[in-house]
Amino acid sequence: MTVRTVHSRYLLRPGSELNKIFGGCLGRALELHPVRLHAVVVMSTHFHLLLSPKDSQQLAEFMGYLNGNLSKKVGRIHEWSGSMFESRYQCIPVSDEPAAQQARLRYLLRHGCKEGLVLSPRDWPGVHSATALCDGVAIKGTWIDLTEYWKAIRRGEDVIVSQFGTDYEVELEPLPCWEHLDANVWRNFVREMVEEIERETLAEHRRNQTVPAGATAVCRRPPHFLTGHRKKSPAPLFHAATKAVWMAMRNAFGAFLTSYRDAAERVKSGDGTVFFPPDCFPSRLPYVSPA
Repeated sequence: MTVRTVHSRYLLRPGSELNKIFGGCLGRALELHPVRLHAVVVMSTHFHLLLSPKDSQQLAEFMGYLNGNLSKKVGRIHEWSGSMFESRYQCIPVSDEPAAQQARLRYLLRHGCKEGLVLSPRDWPGVHSATALCDGVAIKGTWIDLTEYWKAIRRGEDVIVSQFGTDYEVELEPLPCWEHLDANVWRNFVREMVEEIERETLAEHRRNQTVPAGATAVCRRPPHFLTGHRKKSPAPLFHAATKAVWMAMRNAFGAFLTSYRDAAERVKSGDGTVFFPPDCFPSRLPYVSPA
């Protein structure tokens, strides 16, 4: 999952307050819509999640709740009204191949290093999976129930915001391909990934004679700064380790899309006995003219 801020502003800039808000919103969303979360990384302009939902409905409910509450709570600290994200979210399925799953995890772990900001994923000052996965440390945050807070205010009660806070500790789960392994074993795999990323990052800086910006510089970025540089390359349809699996996923999606569009056209023509393919959101009924 990928979610980007509007205009690529630094609205998700790391900091103690934002980290606490993100962890709280993430914990609350997982409590209400329990998808299986494997990895998370929050950069200044976007965030990534690697997760396994039960179905599309659970995924939509989870992401809708998370994005909606992040917009409201983070928007308050940056004086931003409305959604702070440029679109709903981008979902790219990952195949069941162990190599594909591990490649996606490594991609998330490289964030912060591949941009030349820090030397190690563990040095990233924002929410990041590196330490959580390597050492089994939970991602912590606080959820503030502002609805109950304002109800208390309207009742004339003498209250403070912190009274309506709930602390959450988000535990990351192993990749599906690692579920059969002992925790120490798959955590060692993650540590090896992180160490390899650190070596690659250091070698690249030495080769280019550069130094990372550092965590302090990252946290000082103005949240409304416009980078003027936005990622425009098209996202892949799927993540797979082999071409054969990628083609199988594309063909399956093509068959699903054809079935969905056929059912939608039949609904438009007035057919009330249409069956849509499973795990989808059927289109709305056609407009009824006053005539």
